[in-house]
Amino acid sequence: MPVSTTGGPLIELQSVSKAFQVGGETVHALRNVSFGIDKGEFVSILGPSGCGKTTLMMVMVGLTPAGAGEVRIAGQRIGAPFTDTGIVFQTPELLEWRTAVENILLQIEVRRLPVRDFAARARALLAQVGLCGFESKFPFELSGGMKQRVALCRALVHDPEILLMDEPFGALDALTRDQMNLDLQRIWLEKRKTAVFVTHSIEEAVFLSDRIVVMTPRPGSIAETIMIDLRAQGQAGVQRVYRAYPQVLPGPRSAQRWLKGRHRSSRGGRLGGRCMGPGSPRLYRSCVVWRSGKRRSAISRRRSISSQRRV
Repeated sequence: MPVSTTGGPLIELQSVSKAFQVGGETVHALRNVSFGIDKGEFVSILGPSGCGKTTLMMVMVGLTPAGAGEVRIAGQRIGAPFTDTGIVFQTPELLEWRTAVENILLQIEVRRLPVRDFAARARALLAQVGLCGFESKFPFELSGGMKQRVALCRALVHDPEILLMDEPFGALDALTRDQMNLDLQRIWLEKRKTAVFVTHSIEEAVFLSDRIVVMTPRPGSIAETIMIDLRAQGQAGVQRVYRAYPQVLPGPRSAQRWLKGRHRSSRGGRLGGRCMGPGSPRLYRSCVVWRSGKRRSAISRRRSISSQRRV
């Protein structure tokens, strides 16, 4: 069910904090978090493991109550889970005894909506993510990437107002993950749903987002909010993300060259320039080439250390 806004942000957090009791001790997950997300915006929450990214995402829609502060959706303070939400988890969480299309329609059954009205949409979503012909396949007949595509379709089948994604591609191999990012961006561009994407991958956040919220280590708070407009900023916009997030700044020399602007894409062009908008093939290729260069550099270092030990 669509929500109406009065010109302000669709999701608004004001001085939100959250703590958990673990083994008799108080663990502070979030501290004094305040920001808003506009309707139709794609926002990535970027931060190191354990900084409260997932907790923050769940607090946004009332799935986890805030310990302190206030959460509003469309100007209304929420005291219960906001149901017009789709969620993609870190793992697909498919039921093994249900086919791909039946797993998607489980979302409809749980909401007690007429399944017949959504069957065609479920099949259309599968076709949209490249799974036409796999409607009747069971999870054991699908690859990891295929399962996660089914999970994405399940989150979208009821046409939610808000789409939450908790590191949905983190367990996939690099090539499958890159393809999933392309699929997700294409789907989002068609519908422009309000999307919140949790990740600790800088390249993924830059590639997908309108805006990146950079979080500090636990207790999580906002270190910086960065607008991503690569068409205007070019390489400078990407550099800013890396400088705001030094905890995961890559060490290999190839990454340092990339950060300084000397790393070239597979066609020999610099990372940056007039064709560097979100979804640009040049940006996508550059991220892939950078990542492979990072691996080669790490292998070279290991070989160097091994040869020194033999001497």
